[in-house]
Amino acid sequence: MDIITIGDGMITFDPSDKGPLRYVSEFKRKIGGAELNVIIGCARLGLKAGWISRLGKDEFGRHIINTVRGEGIDVSEVKLVEGYPTSLNFKEVHASGDSKTFYYRHKSPTETLSIDELPIDYIKKSKILHVTGVFPAILEQNRQIILEAVKIAKQNGVKVSLDPNIRLKLWSKEQARETLLSYLPYVDFLLTGREELEILFGTENEEDMIQSLRNYEIQHVIVKDGASGASYLENNRFIQVPGFKVNKVVDTVGAGDGFDAAFLYGIIQNWPVEKAIQLANAVGAMVVQVEGDNEGLPYLEDVEVFLGARENIER
Repeated sequence: MDIITIGDGMITFDPSDKGPLRYVSEFKRKIGGAELNVIIGCARLGLKAGWISRLGKDEFGRHIINTVRGEGIDVSEVKLVEGYPTSLNFKEVHASGDSKTFYYRHKSPTETLSIDELPIDYIKKSKILHVTGVFPAILEQNRQIILEAVKIAKQNGVKVSLDPNIRLKLWSKEQARETLLSYLPYVDFLLTGREELEILFGTENEEDMIQSLRNYEIQHVIVKDGASGASYLENNRFIQVPGFKVNKVVDTVGAGDGFDAAFLYGIIQNWPVEKAIQLANAVGAMVVQVEGDNEGLPYLEDVEVFLGARENIER
């Protein structure tokens, strides 16, 4: 595998109308999950991708695994579990494109994934292990699973990518900080947002953040900043890489996941960090123009058209 991830998969119900969820009566069934979105994005860009997960042995679980398999993702380490319903979430989308998510994921089928079941050889044979703060936030036992996974990766020369993706509906700032800081000694690529850095290091001061980050041997620290693009840490300062203007923001969910997938694609191609971020900014801009968690994740040729590197022939 070029890249693998460990994480939950959910059925996502997207509202037919914008506004408060209590006024919405119809929904479209889709699939989602932070880690799952990233791995779908990687597969569409052409990487060999794999997923470690547990789903309910029900119609929703079968729908997810069939869909993911259809994306060309290896699902040999995904198991359907009896007696556990596949997790659900309902999205509330506002006219601005901003959204809220309401989770229904207990009891989660990921409860049945233990440290003893971690596929060590599967991790060893990948180039990058991508993890986020979502999976460890679902269950306390997941925090130790991810810690063990990143240790295995580090011991075997596998690069580790971390997106803190802090969801305060799932755990407190204190729990997130303690857990995610325990992962940082094993992280090669930190793909974060400014607010998440503030939570991790307890400060809004950029110099203090940089000083804290210097305590870790992180190869690339990338700070995502929405429409403004992203910045990377080099020589004790953040260097900005501008984003792309879009005509209309439809749905912001999944844009950060698409960014992660594109950046990691660039890293696997041995691109300079700035070029990888440019691709990631482009993918993020494309994702926000499409409704759904992963429907807007593009294929590589689509991104090349967006960037003007490939001619778009419509007829």
